[in-house]
Amino acid sequence: MSDVSEPRSSRRQTRREREAELDRRSSGLDTRTDIGEGEMLRIIGRSAKYISLFPGRYITKFVLKLGSYAMPLALLPWPAKMLVDHVILAKPLPEMVDGKIDGYPGYWEPVITALYGASPIELALALAAFGIIFVLTIGSYTGGFEDEVEAGLAQGHDYATQVENKMHGGHSTAGGLYGWFEFKLNTRLTQALNHTLRSHLFDRIQALSITKLEEQRIGDSIYRVLYDTPQINEIFYEVTHTPLMSTTLFIQALLTMLSAYPGNLMVAFVTIAVFPAWGFSAALFSRIVRRRGQAARAAGAITTATIEEGMDNVLAVQSLGGNVKEKKRFGDDSKESFFRHRMVSVLWILIGQLSSVFGHIVFVWFSFYIISQVITGDMTPGDYAAIFTYYGYMIGPAMALGWLWIRFQDNVAAMRRVFALLDQEPEAQLGNLAMPEVTEGVEFDSVGLIYPDGRRALGDISFKASVGEIVAFVGPTGAGKTSLAYLIPRYHVASEGIVRIDDVNVNEFDVASLRNQITYVFQETQLFSYSIRDNIRFGKQNAEQAEIEHVARIAGIHDFIMSLPEQYDTRLGNTNAKISVGQKQRISIARGLLRESKILILDEPTSALDPETEQYLVSSLHEAAKDRLVIVIAHRLSTIAHADKIIYLDDGQILEQGTHDELVARDGGAYRRFVELQTTATA
Repeated sequence: MSDVSEPRSSRRQTRREREAELDRRSSGLDTRTDIGEGEMLRIIGRSAKYISLFPGRYITKFVLKLGSYAMPLALLPWPAKMLVDHVILAKPLPEMVDGKIDGYPGYWEPVITALYGASPIELALALAAFGIIFVLTIGSYTGGFEDEVEAGLAQGHDYATQVENKMHGGHSTAGGLYGWFEFKLNTRLTQALNHTLRSHLFDRIQALSITKLEEQRIGDSIYRVLYDTPQINEIFYEVTHTPLMSTTLFIQALLTMLSAYPGNLMVAFVTIAVFPAWGFSAALFSRIVRRRGQAARAAGAITTATIEEGMDNVLAVQSLGGNVKEKKRFGDDSKESFFRHRMVSVLWILIGQLSSVFGHIVFVWFSFYIISQVITGDMTPGDYAAIFTYYGYMIGPAMALGWLWIRFQDNVAAMRRVFALLDQEPEAQLGNLAMPEVTEGVEFDSVGLIYPDGRRALGDISFKASVGEIVAFVGPTGAGKTSLAYLIPRYHVASEGIVRIDDVNVNEFDVASLRNQITYVFQETQLFSYSIRDNIRFGKQNAEQAEIEHVARIAGIHDFIMSLPEQYDTRLGNTNAKISVGQKQRISIARGLLRESKILILDEPTSALDPETEQYLVSSLHEAAKDRLVIVIAHRLSTIAHADKIIYLDDGQILEQGTHDELVARDGGAYRRFVELQTTATA
């Protein structure tokens, strides 16, 4: 899709207008970018469906993650209380009264009972032993500090540099052996998830019709595959993890604390009140976070597309003296991308600061309350340490639940972009017949083609082309030759009339089956960064070396390949710039000749060939046409003169058809004028 700047009015654009322009420039397919709360919920639900692809690993991860929080929550506060009250302050261990030890939960009573009579030093040694065990198993210390397991590269605030960590990183709140195992599982599950979603999106892009691909900038597609898909991670994990885990941990902390302090409900009241307050503050910013996230991603996609287009057209830029213009274009797009990401960062800072102020107010008030309880003797200093640990474990889940909605917003903006491409209708699968080997040929019956924008490309086209023939499509530039050829493999679908292969409407065939019988060598040479051998045998992976060399000789490229140091093993990714246009074209022709298909279409196959190679190729095509239909789109008289049938088009209409001799013999004929012009030009 072109990105030609349109004239702008002198009126200053509003923020919404600038965001709309970014969306327009980034993609011609994804045009509806602003979504409401209902669609957001559908996107979250759709992202969560990927859980069904990894049920075993997902459940295991959930259980391990829950355990990494639940075990420290259950075990760490009480050694801290014992350390303060019974080691530092040297108070005796409490006695059991009415079957309960005051100040400790029921599950910790066996530990207290086992340590009756121990001196402060012995208690300290016992707590040290507990600490060592905690460190080795869950990576936690008796003081409540945790040793998390994670792996990540340095990253910035932009989405691009965060991708690698989102795709490959792992994390565990625990440490030690437990944390290592959870980390490994997390890493593999994350990689499998991202690989699956990327593959789905890549497959859909490949399945789009040529018409739609022309509307979609390559850079935008790259950005969505590389940088938008990893945003599924947070939805994938948190859509169930946070609600279930936060609720479970909150209840665990509440019940444990009430088991130790039955009469103290203040912690519960405070933390429960925090949830709606956090949720309300987060909901205020949800729409603006989505909009700014979309704008930042659109700007990043435009920058990626600008880089791709600039690199792809670098020779044209240099030859036309456009370096300064391209540098400015890239600079403007890059500056806009940075600006959009800064706006996202500023917004998150604002949200974080507002929430932080509220959190600190609650914390200060709660601190005064607990300290006053210690001063009045209703609690011990050890209780202070234990209750604050539980306060942290209760306030954390409450905050997580309140923040869950706002955290989803930026991820939803990315997943909307992913699903927008996934939801594009693939190339129409009009039929499901398996196409047998072509034996007769192609027939056009009153065929017309109208482009989606309303322009007519072809009208009332009728002719037959049989297996064993070479048929040439000839005419001036823009006559409709390529559009006509595109109708055979159904790159375009006829708007009128019928295209038949072996008397069957091509619309009745399965697309893959149809194209398995047709090889199309495009005018613009498409080569991969493989070896020359692998490029030639791309359409026939099991081809022997002798077959590869045979078609390379026909295309006139074998001698050049053999002159290279690595010959057929030469990788085009390293030497592509050193291969001429004609050499690339010959490799492409060899690739088309090797594929065993009954219909071979060559679009301007000799445009970059020297006369000797062209003559050799044309004679070879007659040999190839003995058991297949060869269609050639060409302008050069030397290429088309020996065709069995010439279809001469102009302005989307067939003006004449016949052999070269028949058409030249027509006085005042269009093809004859075409030949005379070429003869005069080369005289």
